[in-house]
Amino acid sequence: MSETGVSTAKSGRRRPARERLLAAAARRFYADGVAATGIDTITAEAGVAKMSLYNNFSSKADLVRAYLDARHEEWLNLYRARLERARGPRDGVLAVFDAYADHAAFAYEHGFRGCGLLNAAAELPAGDEGRAVVRAHKEQVERLIADHLEQLLPERSEEARATAEHLAFLLEGAMARAGLEGDGYRLQHARAMATTVLDRL
Repeated sequence: MSETGVSTAKSGRRRPARERLLAAAARRFYADGVAATGIDTITAEAGVAKMSLYNNFSSKADLVRAYLDARHEEWLNLYRARLERARGPRDGVLAVFDAYADHAAFAYEHGFRGCGLLNAAAELPAGDEGRAVVRAHKEQVERLIADHLEQLLPERSEEARATAEHLAFLLEGAMARAGLEGDGYRLQHARAMATTVLDRL
């Protein structure tokens, strides 16, 4: 569900309306923001009638949640691809950083703007279900780091959890700065800093 704008037709047929709507929402929500993107904009970009949107999603809020879920799954797929090349728990920790860097490297329409999940959450009111989706994603990222560290430090579980939180904060800070600066340099630097932390364990 990347914002590259590149679509692939299967067997020469157009993708189903739901897929086209999600792809259009992904591009517009990331580039322009959730609040600034109306239903008409999404349906026009997806090339579907407005009724098609409501046949697939009960509301714009439902579409936003589907977008957040899809973005979470997209990141997980990047992480799993990196993890396949990992040679142990240390590499597993770095696979989390690499997955974020991979996400930053997508060809976004108006350039890289940081974490799309956090960007969306910042626009949603307190208590919105979409914010819960984003929180669950961030908690899962920290758990993944913690799981790798607990394998690396089997007799030091408290240190593993504390280090996981430290690295999760490092990653989030780097993502925020990278989004403001419009490139992935801060994520590369954060990975190098994480490597130094791991070397000291």
